[in-house]
Amino acid sequence: MDFRGCQPFLMETAQKLLTADSPSGFTVRAVDAAGDIARALGYEVRRTNKGNLVIPVPGRDHSVKVGLAAHIDTLGLMVRSVTAEGMLMVTRVGGPILPTLDGEYCKIYTRDGRSYTGTILSLSPAAHVFDDAATRPRDEANMAVRIDEKVRSRADVEALGISAGDFVCIDPKTVVTASGFLKSRFIDDKGSAACLLTLLKLLRDAGARPLYDTEITFTVYEEVGHGGATFSPDLSELLIVDMGCVGSDLSCTEYQVSICAKDNMGPYDYEMTTRLIRLAKEHGVDYAVDIYPHYSSDAAVALKAGGDFRCALIGPGVHASHGMERTHFDGMAATLQLIALYLDCQ
Repeated sequence: MDFRGCQPFLMETAQKLLTADSPSGFTVRAVDAAGDIARALGYEVRRTNKGNLVIPVPGRDHSVKVGLAAHIDTLGLMVRSVTAEGMLMVTRVGGPILPTLDGEYCKIYTRDGRSYTGTILSLSPAAHVFDDAATRPRDEANMAVRIDEKVRSRADVEALGISAGDFVCIDPKTVVTASGFLKSRFIDDKGSAACLLTLLKLLRDAGARPLYDTEITFTVYEEVGHGGATFSPDLSELLIVDMGCVGSDLSCTEYQVSICAKDNMGPYDYEMTTRLIRLAKEHGVDYAVDIYPHYSSDAAVALKAGGDFRCALIGPGVHASHGMERTHFDGMAATLQLIALYLDCQ
């Protein structure tokens, strides 16, 4: 398989997913985008009752079924209330770092299908007006959305159809650089989802199949803690493909695939993780093994829900997670190669 030559498709796929707004609970756009890409490659897709997208990939040996999973839900905001002046107070969906949202563009989706643009701002947004413009806390009590409409009151906002419970989607600001970097919000985990869709293309182009029947699942509630609760019960193993952490006390870089030995929910399967490390060593895949101190994945939810399967986790190294994230094609390509080795694609 040509893991280097897939860069254009991989980055184009990442951009399609990243520009499809999909905070947890409002994911149909990203699910549609991923499903359309998979169908265009010749694969069948189905959706679970909960909204996950499932793509079966027949293997050479039907005696065992393994799973791959990435999540395509993202962080976001939801309207909490409307101020007397017509600003939108918000609540977090998942765990965005709120100070990084000050000044970001966004889109508000109403329950009746309308949408509006806006900007997320501190309630002391002007240095020429507010003494505490630089020091006011950037949190839910002190930030709001300014709507790009002529509104001066709560009634004006309500007339637009905007109300509590409407989703506020943050502009991902996706950029692919000539040097191979993918810069965007929500690379966690749409970067990994793009890797899995690229794997489908590589399999098709090479006429290859994994050793065992494989079920690829894109989950839609990972960021709020229950995305992986409904994986197929007949899986033997589940490989979660999520972002790899980059930072203090960690060895992974943006140019590597990270193999997570343990996160804050506990260790991943010893044998499965050891096998991934061995495969990376034997085939010259640039990798790192790390412990993630502030992290959980769909695997923890799946196991707590009663899943009787082994679980491991890998993913491209991502810098500045839950903020303005960045990874590199090298890390994504290394992730792709390790997945293909794990599946024994031929």
